[in-house]
Amino acid sequence: MSNIESHTIAYVRDTMIPEQDPPITESGAIKWLRDNLFSGWLNTVLTLLSLLVIWWAIAAIGPWLWNTVWNAGSLRECREALGGTSGACFAVINDRWHQLMFGFYPPRLYWRPVLAFVLLFVALSPILFTNLPRKLLYFSAAYPFIAYHLLWGGSIWLPIGAALGFVAGIVAFAIVRKINGLAAIFAAVIAPVFWWLFLAGPFDATMSSILPLGLEFVRSDRFGGFLISLVIGVTGISLSLPLGILLALGRQSDMVFVKSVCVIFIEFIRGVPLITLLFTASLLLNYFLPPGTSFDLILRVIIMVTLFAAAYMAEVIRGGLAALPRGQYEAADALGLDYWKAQRLIIMPQALKISIPGIVNTFIGLFKDTTLVVFIGLLDPIGLSNAIRADTDWQGIYWELFIFIGALFFVFCFGISRYSMYLERKLKTDHR
Repeated sequence: MSNIESHTIAYVRDTMIPEQDPPITESGAIKWLRDNLFSGWLNTVLTLLSLLVIWWAIAAIGPWLWNTVWNAGSLRECREALGGTSGACFAVINDRWHQLMFGFYPPRLYWRPVLAFVLLFVALSPILFTNLPRKLLYFSAAYPFIAYHLLWGGSIWLPIGAALGFVAGIVAFAIVRKINGLAAIFAAVIAPVFWWLFLAGPFDATMSSILPLGLEFVRSDRFGGFLISLVIGVTGISLSLPLGILLALGRQSDMVFVKSVCVIFIEFIRGVPLITLLFTASLLLNYFLPPGTSFDLILRVIIMVTLFAAAYMAEVIRGGLAALPRGQYEAADALGLDYWKAQRLIIMPQALKISIPGIVNTFIGLFKDTTLVVFIGLLDPIGLSNAIRADTDWQGIYWELFIFIGALFFVFCFGISRYSMYLERKLKTDHR
């Protein structure tokens, strides 16, 4: 026994084994394929079937897309250029792209909607990306009035007068807040309405007579294509979020009157199809206005679309509020914060973070629903595609127009969804 122990040597390695590459099946593309496409017999079968479907689609559509005509003045010229073979006639896009984008907006004034579109990204940048200078938010607040003046034109004092209404609301809120918080909210609503109804018109007329400044006026019936979809969609998205927040808070309020009004509004709007509200905006709203009142159709549609989206947004945000643990509310009370400070600093940021997927889903649905305005006579891209196909030069063309329109809608909606994923990753605080 002692002889065996004397020959036993305990060995401890004093150098590390050199690193080696992992097996080829456990790294790179092969590992990804095994984990995601061929992880089991069912996934393998589904992957092979999917590849067959993709191959069949490419074999059927690929030659049609590859054999494309971009320069032609009519469908007949396209067919002559194709020489009897199957192919796409995207020359209709090359010939009518300006109508699909701007409708009947005067061509010499295209720079105005293009400039408004570029400034839109400048206005959104400090809202979407927090690392930019906060001073840009002043431009974001002024952008709606700048965009209105660029798109419609007319007297510059009209958008300035509209902006002064919000200034009146802020001033009224700041003054009355020292007396009573609830009264300050009503003052912040009543002051702008009073200004817009009784003082904005005389202000515009007076300033226009003293200093006539402005751009050439463009009627709303000249708007069309993606221009009108962007105007309605962006405005509805921008306004429905704050209105939805107020409706969600109102629905959870302890004040019976405020809660009842919010509940009735939300349930009524959610129970009525959007197309019904659009017909109401187009046909019935004028019956409730004073005789001789001219209320722009696009503005009426924007109001109805915004109210419709705000009702759905309120329920999405209410879900976020309900998902917060009770301890967050108690923590706000323990810090001595009043209702609005608690909502602004503690409750609402967390509720909005939870609600990001639902909010973005509502935004995307709203943007796509702008195509419904075709039923009330506004020529959105779908309406203009019908008008283009009614022309004898392009009568009989279908897929090329719809592919182009669908691609543009996809770009906008996909961009919104990707930003929401970026925002979720940025606000992610856990490490799961």
